[in-house]
Amino acid sequence: MTHYTHWFIRARLKTRQLLLIVALAEEGNIHRAAQVLNMTQPAASKLLKDLEDVLEVPLFERLPRGMRPTWYGETMIRHARVALASLNQAHDELAGLKAGRFGQVAVGCITAPGLTLLPPAIARVKKEHPSLRVSLEIETSPVLLERLAQGKLDILVARLFAEHDKSQLRYEALVEEPISAIVRPNHPMLGMTGITLRDLLATGWIVPPAGSVLRHRFDLTFQEEGMAPPIDLIETSALLFMTRMLQQSDMVAIVANDVARYYAAHGIVSILPVTMNCQMDNFGLITRTDRLLSPAAQVMMRSLKAVCQDVYGKRLEPV
Repeated sequence: MTHYTHWFIRARLKTRQLLLIVALAEEGNIHRAAQVLNMTQPAASKLLKDLEDVLEVPLFERLPRGMRPTWYGETMIRHARVALASLNQAHDELAGLKAGRFGQVAVGCITAPGLTLLPPAIARVKKEHPSLRVSLEIETSPVLLERLAQGKLDILVARLFAEHDKSQLRYEALVEEPISAIVRPNHPMLGMTGITLRDLLATGWIVPPAGSVLRHRFDLTFQEEGMAPPIDLIETSALLFMTRMLQQSDMVAIVANDVARYYAAHGIVSILPVTMNCQMDNFGLITRTDRLLSPAAQVMMRSLKAVCQDVYGKRLEPV
């Protein structure tokens, strides 16, 4: 017989206490937090005090005009958000099953595999399980990792960098991401041969924002050739703006090879024949080690791994 001796059972932890500390973190004031949760302020104060008494630590610092989480509070808030997100997902899955749907999965992806890997993987899932609900977010890796930590996403196709906490992450590397320079069709440089970076030094560029990994490597590419990086720049990661801007100018943009090939295949841009030595690190499949994948997420993961072999020639361990 299993004996359940978790601390939160002994402490009689209440869901409303989790809701309260998250609301306090967002509102910074117990009166507003109580209003959000439709309870009185004295009731909210008692819930918080009972939790602090059980944990034997202060979760919030009382200030003249509000409340601020302590280090203990920050820890509990982070885990409360994950627990509440998991309960919401459980409710959504149950509702889906009751309605005859197979379930749901939330996937986060960076741009290039969002064009090459995700469409065939999702098409495969929908063919086998038409009622499985798939939500997809295309974002940068740091944003996606934050949403994974919050329990808002189940699976990522993204990068891990040195500054990321990897202690509770499972990562399966896929491929590196080469970079291409793109221009509008009929750009005057397309007729040139032997183009070098020096030929592009005075050109206007559309580049990722300062602080991004690709922007840093773009700058280094010129510096390694003994040149200062270009100064005629537009900084953006918005592909729709980028392609429209290229159509109306002689500027050059840098994007992942897969993105460049996709837009070139549709006649929107042309790939400039110049070597860009600012290759990005591997991206891969990322999940949490401290959470089990739902049946729907397992179906998606199996599909992603199967399609990886077709798209990247990469064989991964089965789910």
